[in-house]
Amino acid sequence: MSSINCAKHDVVLLPIPFTDLTSRKVRPAVVAANFPLHGDVVLVPITSQSNNTDVPLADWQAAGLNVPRGIKAQIATLEQSMIVRRLGQLSDKDKATFDERLTAWFQLRAVPTKRNWFLSLFGK
Repeated sequence: MSSINCAKHDVVLLPIPFTDLTSRKVRPAVVAANFPLHGDVVLVPITSQSNNTDVPLADWQAAGLNVPRGIKAQIATLEQSMIVRRLGQLSDKDKATFDERLTAWFQLRAVPTKRNWFLSLFGK
């Protein structure tokens, strides 16, 4: 697979294997961080099952999605070469909500320093 350029808040498609590894489906995810020197991306899956989401996407169509969806409270690191396609990007409203939830998932607090290392790592 060729490498697709992506950045934080991009919505991308990637192949997800079934648990028995007999097949796979292409599913959307949000890029939480990109480490181009290492070829890795940190991704958070997106689902259309509203009862299984932590962050409902208010502007799902603007993100390039075809049905209402939300972001799951899961995180994974994958090789960037696994990304099949870039669909779009989260709206400013959804970016803010996603960043708040990402901070909560990691139980982070703002540190009163000139530049918080975590926030700079995740592009804030």
